[in-house]
Amino acid sequence: MKFFTFLANQPDNVLTRALGEGKRPFAVAAAFSFFSNVLYLALPLYTYQVYGRVLVSQSISTLIWLTAVTLFVFAVSSAIDDYRARILINYGVVLDQRVSGRLFTGLFDAAVRGDQSARSQVLRDLDQFRQTLTGVAAAAFFDVPWIPVFLGVLFIIDPLIGVLTTVGALVLLGLALLQERAIRPPMKEANDAALKSYAFTEAALRNGEVVRAMGMLPTLGAAWAGHRAVTIERGAASAEMSNAFTDTIKAVRMGMQVLIVAIGAYLILKGKIHSGMLFANMILASRALQPIEKIVGSWEPLNNMARAHGRLMAMLQQAEPPSAATTLPRPKGRLSVEQLNYAPRGANKLILANVNFVLEPGEVLGVIGPSGAGKSTLARLLVGIWRPNNGVVRLDGADVFTWERADFGRHVGYLPQDTELFAGTVRHNIGRFRADVTDEEVVRAAQLAGVHELILRMPKGYDTDVGEGGVILSAGQRQRVGLARAMLGDPAFIVLDEPNASLDAEGEEALLRAIDAMKANGATVVIISHKAGIFRPADKMLVLRDGRLELFGPRDQVMSRLMKPAEVRAVEGAAR
Repeated sequence: MKFFTFLANQPDNVLTRALGEGKRPFAVAAAFSFFSNVLYLALPLYTYQVYGRVLVSQSISTLIWLTAVTLFVFAVSSAIDDYRARILINYGVVLDQRVSGRLFTGLFDAAVRGDQSARSQVLRDLDQFRQTLTGVAAAAFFDVPWIPVFLGVLFIIDPLIGVLTTVGALVLLGLALLQERAIRPPMKEANDAALKSYAFTEAALRNGEVVRAMGMLPTLGAAWAGHRAVTIERGAASAEMSNAFTDTIKAVRMGMQVLIVAIGAYLILKGKIHSGMLFANMILASRALQPIEKIVGSWEPLNNMARAHGRLMAMLQQAEPPSAATTLPRPKGRLSVEQLNYAPRGANKLILANVNFVLEPGEVLGVIGPSGAGKSTLARLLVGIWRPNNGVVRLDGADVFTWERADFGRHVGYLPQDTELFAGTVRHNIGRFRADVTDEEVVRAAQLAGVHELILRMPKGYDTDVGEGGVILSAGQRQRVGLARAMLGDPAFIVLDEPNASLDAEGEEALLRAIDAMKANGATVVIISHKAGIFRPADKMLVLRDGRLELFGPRDQVMSRLMKPAEVRAVEGAAR
């Protein structure tokens, strides 16, 4: 229970609170352990009675009754152990329900912030932590307080047997501590290297096309093999040491059993104890040493649990606190950007500096600027993906970053520069995997985005499975489905980051019609692009350069300052 208290005595977060809720089920499990260990005394008593009474009296009826009662006691003990296991398992389920959702959100937030440590490994860490905390190792810890009880019984039988068993327990405990101390460094190095190799593999798979096209597999394979070699070498060293200690502990325990039998036989020959106590001594000594052996066998899972707990705590401590859940009314679309400054964590230079502008409901803004000017960063700040270092982005007066995300998402559309679809059908992706979205809403979004006819030509229409990452669709098709997803529910505010990057002429024309439809519906739209033709529906233009707002105003005025006269006439002609 001290170990459990240590886990709960950590900085406050959802995990420590869930551990605090576990005090009651663990107390009940401890009570069940009390009854289980008391009932276990039936076995040495049974052997003593068989050798001390049945074999002397030659009474078969006594043997039958003793056997029946002992079997009944062990049936009750087995049921108690089963209930104890169920309590711990159910607590593990509750712990997972309390923690997994917040952990997933924290993992997602960390990935969005660009935290390189944000990997799905932390979800496996939660499984490791939960399974160990509520598994065999936990049951062994419940039995540890009973070691002195069984040793006390052995001392009562004969001090010599009690001393021998106590010395054996101390030797086993000492070996266990030495084992943990010896294997901890190589095991940590092996686990750290394994995490690096997994992360390297995931990154290589995400960029598989680049790796294959430029022949990078051998060099990347060599880097991966380096991490893998450390994992195998240090893991093997740890396993060798662990096996050596385990074999030594096993030999010591078996030797203890032999010595207990020998001393028991000696005491019988000297007439100091009854012959029926020989097997009772063996059973009691074995039970006294059993929890230590179980814990020794669980050292690796326990070490992994401790490391998993550390990673979970680090992730949860860095996670953003949940936003206020107050539901705000549907925004009209007034966007105000006030003194906006942003730099990623660890950077010594602002990507955006002192950006200020206002858009009224129904206005369309075009954002243009050279590569590296901060356009995509501005897009992420406008929809509340990142928190500004200073300043604020407000939609109808509310801070977009602190707005409850699910509620905010119902009023906002976003098409990122790299459109990513999820494994599932076209309908699922356009409907944002929301259960409350109707077929009519999905089809309307697709029609507004100009992709309805394209979807109908797919093998199963809206029920076509797009595969992992939308792999069965072309880049242009993914972008157009992503546009329909952004337009779901007639959002009041929409941000499109390079929405025509992968579109052909037909797709670009459909995009322009979609922007006109958004504008007609009263939506406020921000378009980011390098192609001037896409700004045809824009009311205003914003020019970013080196993270600063260089120009902002009516489209024609800004474009005239950026382009040569012939280019201006070409854009104006396209607008007409």
